[in-house]
Amino acid sequence: MAGQGLSTDEIQGIREALAAGRKPRVVFTEAAGQMAGQLGQVVELTDPAASEEFVVVRFGRDELPFSPADVAIAPKGAGRRPATEAKPEPAQPPAAPEPEFVLDTPRVPAPRREEPKAEAPPAEPKPAKRAVKAAKPKTPPGLTVTLAYAEGEWTVAAQQGTKALARPYVVKPAEALRMVALVDVPGVQEAVEQILAAERAEAEQQAEKLRAELAEIEARLAELREAR
Repeated sequence: MAGQGLSTDEIQGIREALAAGRKPRVVFTEAAGQMAGQLGQVVELTDPAASEEFVVVRFGRDELPFSPADVAIAPKGAGRRPATEAKPEPAQPPAAPEPEFVLDTPRVPAPRREEPKAEAPPAEPKPAKRAVKAAKPKTPPGLTVTLAYAEGEWTVAAQQGTKALARPYVVKPAEALRMVALVDVPGVQEAVEQILAAERAEAEQQAEKLRAELAEIEARLAELREAR
């Protein structure tokens, strides 16, 4: 039976063996449940940070993830088939006796003897089988989509786990308002509307100021034209 599971040095050795194209043989420990004592091959080491069951073992036609405590390095020579023993030849049945030649002798039937019926012993209850440890599916990292407002601009960014899927890029205020409307959170939607209202008021003030400056420039231009 296997020992206490894989140590840190043994995991590193398996990783180097996989990199060299080999598939190390392991034996399931008692922590693996019903498969304890069976042999398998390590075909992959996944990310230990994503799941504690990162040792992928091929067992028959299946490839399932296990934790380092579920397997141990298989001893040398384990799994080899012993030499086949010579099968004994079946014994020849004894020759049937030749029939006796009887002349004018009546055949008296032998009395029929009833054999006592032997009662079958009660069946012993079978021990309950330990359930095979189900492989946990590897869950994908979380996805985060961020809508942000800063310095008069709306930006959207997306990130999955530690990987950036989309760097912050600028979107129009109307698109930002539509995104917030999909969330259907009154407090957030009111905050966005207040920001848009403040931007709208500031833009109108700038437009009025520019129109006044343009009117002054037009009047000045008209005076210059009359002075010719």
